[in-house]
Formats: sequence, structure tokens, C-alpha cells
Amino acid sequence: MQFDVITLFPEPIKAYFREGIIKRAQEDNLIEINVHDLREWTDDRHQTVDDKPYGGGDGMVLKVKPIYKAVKEIKKEEQKSRVVLLSPRGKQFQQKIATNWSNVDQLILISGRYEGIDERVAKYIADEIISVGPYVLMGGDLPAMIITEAVARLIPGVAGDEDWLENKTKEKGFRAYPQYTRPEVFETESEEWAVPKILLSGHHQKIEKWRQDHQDVIE
Repeated sequence: MQFDVITLFPEPIKAYFREGIIKRAQEDNLIEINVHDLREWTDDRHQTVDDKPYGGGDGMVLKVKPIYKAVKEIKKEEQKSRVVLLSPRGKQFQQKIATNWSNVDQLILISGRYEGIDERVAKYIADEIISVGPYVLMGGDLPAMIITEAVARLIPGVAGDEDWLENKTKEKGFRAYPQYTRPEVFETESEEWAVPKILLSGHHQKIEKWRQDHQDVIE
């Protein structure tokens, strides 16, 4: 699967994806992540990507032309792709959206900045408008990284094999349950925190039942 992030600040995103599991997944050719500087699609010597809003108001608005040119060049028409505009005005991102997007060939994420993005991007270029939560950030770079990681981990081999994915998602949504590791008992100054005995029993059916009883389903 291919991820393409369009941003004004590519280096922090590139740096994040040069580490850990995501780095290995790219090296193993399970996923491809491309981070594009929007200024590459400007046509003036100052590489202008924004301008004052019509009707007045504070701040600057990202222009439609560079974004249109970027998406037109990046998007692979012969493949199944989604173009996503990241905006606090969008639908809130959920696990089921990540699951749906893990089945496409290419995911293009448009990261906003400044006061906003020309509305024609939302109306004519983006397939979906997505927010990562009911709050406002300074831009869409962190949401782009969040979404890329959430979708990438659902690609077989990235965070686990197909059996692992099936086990994690066989219920509605994504199963998450409490996890423990050594030491069996952790002693603080005033008390002991012990691992539930059922997890030490070696009885796999009882352990699975305990996990089902204590799980959260992330939709």
C-alpha cells in the first residue's frame, strides 16, 4: 500500500517514519510512504502557497492551485485510491475507517496549515474530509501521521501476520484487552501489584475467556 502526504513541513514527518516498525515495513516493501512538499507545485519564485481570504478575516488560506497540481501528479488513476483532506470540520477518524482504507492501493493525505484551505479543495478534490478529534491543532501533520500509522498497522506483516489481524478484528471493531509482563508481582513502597492469576495458569481457554470478558472494542 502507498501513502502520500502533502504538507508544508515534510521533514518532521519523514523523520518519524524513519524509525521502528514503520521503517521496517518500508524496508520490507510492505508499505510505501512518500512525503511531498506542497511548495514543489508552486509557479512563482517565492513558492507562494497561501493568500488572504476573500471577504476579509484573520490569517492566510492555502491556495487551491498547488494542491490541485500536487494531487493530479501524485494520484495513480489506474489504482484504487482515496484523497483525504485533514480538517477539524471533517468526520471523526475511527478504527472502522482505518480498516476500510487498509484495502485501498493509495491513500493521499492533504495536511492543512494556517487559517484554512480554499474550500474548493474539499468540494472538488478530496474524497473525504477527516478530523482526528474534537479539537483544533495548528495543522494536519500530526493527524496525517496518526492516520498513516493506524492504517499501516492493518497491512498484513506490518505489525502482525494475517492470523494476528483476524484474531484482533474478528469481533466488531478492533479488540484490545489488558496486557501484563514480568515481574509477576511489582512491589511499591506501600503495596503489591500482581498479575491476574488466570494469566499464569497456562489454561488457554480460560485465558481467552478472561480476555473476552475484559476487552474493549475500538470502533
